[in-house]
Amino acid sequence: MRVLLDSLVELIRRTSAEIPDDVQTAILASLEREKQGSIAASALQIIERNIAMARQKSQPICQDTGSVLFYIEGNPGLDQLAFAATAREAVKEATRRGHLRQNSVDALTGRNDGTNLGPGTPTLHFHQHAAPGAEVRLVLKGGGCENVGAQYSLPNENLNANRDLDGCRKAILDAVLQAQGKGCGPGILGVCIGGDRATGYEASKVQFLRLLNDRNAVPELDELEHDVLRTANELGIGPMGFGGKTTLLGVKVCALNRVPASYFVTVSYMCWAYRRQGVKLDDQGAITQWLY
Repeated sequence: MRVLLDSLVELIRRTSAEIPDDVQTAILASLEREKQGSIAASALQIIERNIAMARQKSQPICQDTGSVLFYIEGNPGLDQLAFAATAREAVKEATRRGHLRQNSVDALTGRNDGTNLGPGTPTLHFHQHAAPGAEVRLVLKGGGCENVGAQYSLPNENLNANRDLDGCRKAILDAVLQAQGKGCGPGILGVCIGGDRATGYEASKVQFLRLLNDRNAVPELDELEHDVLRTANELGIGPMGFGGKTTLLGVKVCALNRVPASYFVTVSYMCWAYRRQGVKLDDQGAITQWLY
C-alpha cells in the first residue's frame, strides 16, 4: 500500500496548496468586474496573491485546512477496509508534513492529539463503478464556511416561501443574506432540494465536486442556479462582506426524492478557498490522471 499512501499524501498536499483552475479563473474574472480601487477589488487582489504564494511555497492556502472529505469510486475488487486504513495514514502523514493543520479535536474534551484522526475524521464516502482502477476526490472544507450553511423546511412563513422552486430560491438567497461576509466570500453554494435532513447535507456537499462552469442537466435546476447566482451578486454583500459585485462564484443544485410530509432545502457554503481536487488511480494505487 506504499504507492497508494504516497498518492493520497500528494492528493492532500495539492488540494491544500493549489486552487483548481476553474476556481482561479472565476476569481480573476470577478476581479475584472469589480471597480478598481474599491475595497472589493483590494480583497480579491489579496486573495489572488494568497493563492499564488500558497502554490509557490506548497503551503496551505488557508490556516483552517478544514474537514477532510474523501469521495472514492472503485470497482468491486477495491478493498475498502485497506483503502480506509491507508487514507487515515495519509492524513496523519500529511499533517506531520504540514499540508494539514492539526485541526481535529475531541468533541467532548477539546483534546487535540495532533494527528487529524478520530471519529468522523477523515470522512470517507465509497461508491462502486465498473471501470478499472479508482477515482478519488478530496474536499477540504473550512469551519468558517461550514458555520453559515443552513437548512430550511418549507413552507416558511417568514420568507413567504412555499413548496416550489420559487420557495427554494427564497430560501437559498436568505442563506446568502444571513451569511454576509462570515463565510469568507466570495462563496460557492452546494444545494440539495428534498431528501431528509442528513441526506440533504450530504448531497449538497457532493455538488462541490462539480466544475464551476458546468451546466446542470435538469433545465429547471440550471435556470435556478443562474438566477440565484445573478441575484446574489446584486445584493451588494461582496468579497468578505466589504460590498461589491462578487458575493458568489457559483451555485450548484441537485434534487432528491422526499416524503410528502417534508420539503427541505439544504444549503452548504464553500469559501473562496475552494479546495477540491481528484485523481485517477491504477490498480497499484499510482496516480494516472488529475481530475481538476
